[in-house]
Amino acid sequence: MSDKSDGPDWVNDTKEELTGIAKEGMKHPGTKPLLAGAAIGALGGGLLPIITWPIGLLAGAGLAIYSRVKK
Repeated sequence: MSDKSDGPDWVNDTKEELTGIAKEGMKHPGTKPLLAGAAIGALGGGLLPIITWPIGLLAGAGLAIYSRVKK
């Protein structure tokens, strides 16, 4: 059997970051970059003909959280 702690560190870091954002709201230092990334992604998705704004929003938020956890 595999232990849950055997997974990659970035998975646990991402989980901790998202949990902190959910608990602390706007007080968490990662909330504003996440919202900015989501807004930029939604804007980009709205401007592109094939990608819709919800997909852009998720992609922007995902990129923002990835860049925050990667540091």
